[in-house]
Amino acid sequence: MFRLLDLHKGEENKQKVLENVKDNVSFSGSNLWILMAAILVASVGLNVNSTAVVIGAMLISPLMGPIVGAGFALGVFDFELLKKSLKNLLIATIASLLVSTIYFYISPFKEAQSELLARTSPNIYDVLIAFFGGLAGVIAITRVEKGNPIPGVAIATALMPPLCTAGFGLATGNFKFFFGALFLYTINCVFIGISTFLIVKFLKYPSVKFVDLKERKRVQNLITLLSLLVLLPSIYFAYSLYKEQEFRIKADQFIEKEFIEKGNTLVYKKINFLSNPRKIELAFLKRNFTQDEIKKMNQSLSEIGLNNTELIIKANNYQNLEVLKDDILNEINKNSERDKELLALKSQTSSLEDNMQLLKEAQVLFPNINAINVSELSFAQGDSLVEKPVLIYQSSENLTDEDQIKLKKWIEKRLNKSNVEVYK
Repeated sequence: MFRLLDLHKGEENKQKVLENVKDNVSFSGSNLWILMAAILVASVGLNVNSTAVVIGAMLISPLMGPIVGAGFALGVFDFELLKKSLKNLLIATIASLLVSTIYFYISPFKEAQSELLARTSPNIYDVLIAFFGGLAGVIAITRVEKGNPIPGVAIATALMPPLCTAGFGLATGNFKFFFGALFLYTINCVFIGISTFLIVKFLKYPSVKFVDLKERKRVQNLITLLSLLVLLPSIYFAYSLYKEQEFRIKADQFIEKEFIEKGNTLVYKKINFLSNPRKIELAFLKRNFTQDEIKKMNQSLSEIGLNNTELIIKANNYQNLEVLKDDILNEINKNSERDKELLALKSQTSSLEDNMQLLKEAQVLFPNINAINVSELSFAQGDSLVEKPVLIYQSSENLTDEDQIKLKKWIEKRLNKSNVEVYK
């Protein structure tokens, strides 16, 4: 059994592995050009919402080099390699941010697509992916036969998209995007480095030799300190993300037990872990709750571990949407006398899950929006019916003319449909 798990079997010569790692650390000449080209490709992929293009960019990116180099440097106490790795990682990061920011600044398409939005809110799964992806990558690097894991690691750890998303945030002045994406990028870098460090220690790579034992001791202490400085924040990141995920799971269980299982149809859900108190905002079809009922449910939250949490139930969401649909019909009647005689409203409403996903994405761009519904409406034109996509939304504050145009362009790109009618 232990022979099956033996990492020393098929291991490459340690000195040769170290030389290869050092060769891949530097970001100058061709490596820098390849990186900038990959960043540009990834930015285009995110801009047009193409997963295939983003994956292609990750495959050609050389960003893993300095991160793995830093992990090896910590493992073998090579202070010079550590300085070189961190310096080149900084160069690569700045170059990537610069290229992606310039691209998104000059790009005429500045709507945030789902591929971009997915990189703005890291969670506990991103930590696990970075750690175990890095683990697979460094094991592959230390093998005689490198095999297929390395391209897969480049895709799984996803270093490129967060950097491009951070560039998008800078280009559009959206610092929520910038810091969220940069946080995800930092998580990836730190946990890939830690997994590399652990494998180097496990395989017993020899430490660098010093003529002066005092110098060796000084460097070992310094690198140990640097290791702790990297490890402690990453433990904090992991713990914070774990607590957030735990809160969301408990909130979902509470919603399922108290509302869904009792036959209530949920049309809106927003969970805010970072607010004080934390908030769970809900809305239901054809169901209103009294203030006493809401107060009683708020008191029960602490009993299931949801301390310092406020439950907010928005009233009568269903009737509001029906009023909005009636307003659309009235507006159509004003614009065309023929529509008064023959108007068929066939609501082919998107599934509840699709509308909830659209609402989540829309709220990143337009925080004031609190309800959304997308339908295909049939309009009578002459002797035929013409179907048009219609977006109905509610917001706590009126959107500006610029935001309304932005919302229309975003939903058209998101649904890959043209001439979407948008109504409030």
